[in-house]
Amino acid sequence: MDRQKKNAIIKKITVVMLFATLLFAGGMAYTQAPEKQTFSLSAGNAHALDVYTGNPIVKIVKDSSPAVVNIDTETMVTRSRFGGFPFEGDPFFEEFFGQIMPREPMQQQVPRRGKGSGFIVSKEGYVLTNNHVIDGADNIKVTLMDGRSFDAEKVGQDPTFDLAVIKIKASALPILELGDSDATEVGEWVVAIGNPLGFENSVTAGVISAKNRTLQAPGINFQGFLQTDASINPGNSGGPLIDLNGKVVGINTAIVPYAQGIGFAVPINMAKQVMDDLIRHGEVRRGWLGVTVQQLTPSLVEAYKIPVKEGAIIADVSVGGPAEKAGIERGDVIVGIGGQKVKNSQDVVFLIRNKMQGEKVSVELYRDGKKRTINVTLGEIEGGKNESKQKSSSSDSSVTPKSSTHIGITVSEITKETQESNKLKSGDGLIVTDVERGSQGQRLGLQPGDVILEVNKEKMNRVSDWDRVMGKDNKALGFLVSRGGATLFISVQM
Repeated sequence: MDRQKKNAIIKKITVVMLFATLLFAGGMAYTQAPEKQTFSLSAGNAHALDVYTGNPIVKIVKDSSPAVVNIDTETMVTRSRFGGFPFEGDPFFEEFFGQIMPREPMQQQVPRRGKGSGFIVSKEGYVLTNNHVIDGADNIKVTLMDGRSFDAEKVGQDPTFDLAVIKIKASALPILELGDSDATEVGEWVVAIGNPLGFENSVTAGVISAKNRTLQAPGINFQGFLQTDASINPGNSGGPLIDLNGKVVGINTAIVPYAQGIGFAVPINMAKQVMDDLIRHGEVRRGWLGVTVQQLTPSLVEAYKIPVKEGAIIADVSVGGPAEKAGIERGDVIVGIGGQKVKNSQDVVFLIRNKMQGEKVSVELYRDGKKRTINVTLGEIEGGKNESKQKSSSSDSSVTPKSSTHIGITVSEITKETQESNKLKSGDGLIVTDVERGSQGQRLGLQPGDVILEVNKEKMNRVSDWDRVMGKDNKALGFLVSRGGATLFISVQM
């Protein structure tokens, strides 16, 4: 019995000690858990109170917005209206009372209003914007973020690059610092500030999607645009595109209306040169070569058997311009200007614009696989406005033009009738009459009304020329196309 009692006592003591140990451990867990929980919540609260940590856009907007301005324009235009009896032209009235003889139209001056954006670049009140924002305007009003409003005067305009400088008389003006668009890289974050659709000081952000973009638009002859996916809408024109250092790298200029996230800006390095001329002289006095250049692409190199991969191909040569006088031809590939290497089309623009009119420059280029150097005396920029004198077609409009289709592109020979109806300056080439939806031709960007002048360096004057070239086993196709009076190259790998 003594042994059993001892065993029972030992078991009780063991249970009590185990229970005490559990209570002690539980107490420790209880006292430590609140400390851990408090630390965790404190850290979470601290993070929640600073949701903008690491986001520099907020500061950029606060610092830059005061220098971004809203531009309102008013242009007086003449419109015609018919005066007289109030029911004149009403079909219900005329059914009972007969037709009233129409009267002579009355000419009336009415204001046409427009909106845009700009930004202040100097304490003297100079404002940089797009030419199309203020072009033809009779009155220009500039409104700052602080509510101040001023009448502005035109300083100078450059339609070629769609840039303009206006000036306001004011004190204590905020300004934006201009950056270096050459150093800007694809993929960099940028911020666009402007007044889209009249909504003042709107901010969008995105990245630089591409550089050296060619944009074919009426009145704009520029092949060096920055492309961005930062939203740009009508009214944003002339506003700044700002990098994360708070410096302007571009001027918002154009959009693709049927797409999302495709906007274009003039690089600020080009705008600096134009702006200096406009402020000093009221006009651009840089040299003019008289060519339109495009970027070399792998498919274009293959199609035209070009011996270099870097350079700029000449898409068009102005009639009577300096380049034509010196013997430069369409299809030549420029690889150097004045001893400096040309890697792309923007290099050509920058190097020529750094020269003055009347200056002689050497142009290194390739033609038919052979390198040559041509000396050119640069002309005035106004020379680019010369009209091209093209020969007219001798085709008989009474004959139904022949047509043929390849890769979804239907072309026809140009008759006098088609030349007149499409307002073509020349009867050379084959006109695109139809592009099949979803075809390779549509993906190339060809559209009805385009005139194909060459395919793989072979001239297109007859449908038989088209059938012969397109029937070959081509590794690549290079089209020389006339669109809206200007020529451009379009190429694709097959």
